[in-house]
Amino acid sequence: MYRYVLKRLLLMIPVVLCISFIVFGLLALAPGDPASIILGANASQEDIDTLNHKFGFDQPFLIRYFNYIKNLTLKFDFGTSYRSNQPVVNEIKSRTPVSVKLALAGISCAAFVGIPLGVLSAVKQYSLLDTIPTVMAMILAAMPPFWLGMLLIYFLSYKLGWFPAFGISTAKNYILPTMSIALIYAAQQMRYTRSSMLETIRQDYVRTARAKGAPERLVIWKHALGNALLPTITVIGTNFGALIGGAIIVESLFSIPGLGTLIITGINNRDMPTVVGGTIVLATLYCLILLVVDLIYALIDPRIKAKYTR
Repeated sequence: MYRYVLKRLLLMIPVVLCISFIVFGLLALAPGDPASIILGANASQEDIDTLNHKFGFDQPFLIRYFNYIKNLTLKFDFGTSYRSNQPVVNEIKSRTPVSVKLALAGISCAAFVGIPLGVLSAVKQYSLLDTIPTVMAMILAAMPPFWLGMLLIYFLSYKLGWFPAFGISTAKNYILPTMSIALIYAAQQMRYTRSSMLETIRQDYVRTARAKGAPERLVIWKHALGNALLPTITVIGTNFGALIGGAIIVESLFSIPGLGTLIITGINNRDMPTVVGGTIVLATLYCLILLVVDLIYALIDPRIKAKYTR
């Protein structure tokens, strides 16, 4: 197991380097330069050239990329933001926990609601307990997150005044954005769990457990659910990793200073250190989350653990 984990951690290095190179290259190919965006259209060419020289933007692409990676590996320096003139690592440190909290809260609530509903829907197939959750899941899955968030703000914040609609000053501020994420992803978790459970409860070992007189609750929640959860865990892990930087619409709607909004702002301002630094952090977190998902597989299924220990 330790060899497997070490191997996966080492494989992360070329993956993150490749992603950083692609992002760095795309920003370099984009028209314009950061000095022109920062100084505005009325700035003189001399001032623009001076600022670009300060940023090192007048150097060839490969030299700039090599210097960036060298500073990152040797000094853990993500560079200085062109927009705020502050170290990028400080902005990443302040915004990453916010995005992780929001993503973790949303995915946890989605799994807490979606998995039991999926199991219930599969066990009670073609009944009202199957039809009603399935229809609700289809409606929520087709609903854009920003539209659901606007509905929650209008009814629960503006009309009823139960929750604040903007900012992250208190724990109550996370409730509406968490609901915006959780309701949509709960629908996805419910559909995946239902389809996986329908396949699992028809397996021979489930019929054998029932034939031996095992209680139905034990058959469903212990024997069947363990194997049915494997594809669901994959979906939970990938969604969690994607939400850390991908909940940009929700962050913008509720004025949450997360990592996704930081990267989008950096793209709009051609702030290369911010964009590349944020992307490297996202790629690293995503790879670590996938590693954790694989380790959870090993805890659930001994056959997978046996493969890891070879």
